[in-house]
Amino acid sequence: MKHSAELNEVQAAKIRMLAERRRQDLGYLGNPIAAEIFEILDRLNITLLQFPVESGSELPAFSAAMLYSKIDGEVLVFIGLNAADYFDKQVFAIAHELYHFFTKTGSHLSRADEESTQIEAEANRFAAEFLLPEPVLKDIVISEFDAAALRQVPLQRLMRFVARLHCSWWLLYRSLVKRLKEIDAISSTQYEGLYSIDERDPNGYYMRMGMAINEPVFSKLNSISRAIDASPRAIEAIIRNYAALSTVLS
Repeated sequence: MKHSAELNEVQAAKIRMLAERRRQDLGYLGNPIAAEIFEILDRLNITLLQFPVESGSELPAFSAAMLYSKIDGEVLVFIGLNAADYFDKQVFAIAHELYHFFTKTGSHLSRADEESTQIEAEANRFAAEFLLPEPVLKDIVISEFDAAALRQVPLQRLMRFVARLHCSWWLLYRSLVKRLKEIDAISSTQYEGLYSIDERDPNGYYMRMGMAINEPVFSKLNSISRAIDASPRAIEAIIRNYAALSTVLS
């Protein structure tokens, strides 16, 4: 079993404040970021490169990478995204890399579900907070159930609730389940029951429920894009790199 780094209350609070501050800076208060995370990269002058990197196991070789390049005195920032992963995991991976960008931790490679180090645990917590802030989640829970604690709510109703959150906020199923446990909305037994299901099972209750709630969005989130794409800024950087290399070789 992989070791999972744990955040204490102070560390978690600092991550929460950072995510809240960055959301406010970008103009997102209580609203979902969802698909607009790609626009955020453009606004931050981060170049996105997408390419499927398959691996021999069930998990992709890596989730995402952040790279810095200096050309003519200008620092260019790139996020390389593994498009061989599920789309909702790609969104989470981008939010994860944004933590490294905001905290200036330098070039970085993250692997799927890795949380064995303190900084990776921090980045994952930031991604969850950035995509769905804790205060907003608490308000949604109370609005939906008229209660903050959901100890008596059956698992199937909880799964329907999580599926709606999944479609609205584009946060991973397991991250949503973890968030509910972090705010003490569900018990350890409920958490284990929810976390143990195969949320990608096409014949499972969760998948069927999500498709019934919002088929276009839910299908997209649970698909593997295998996109090969670069933003206009990436093309410009490639051209500049080629021009600089040609000058050196001539």
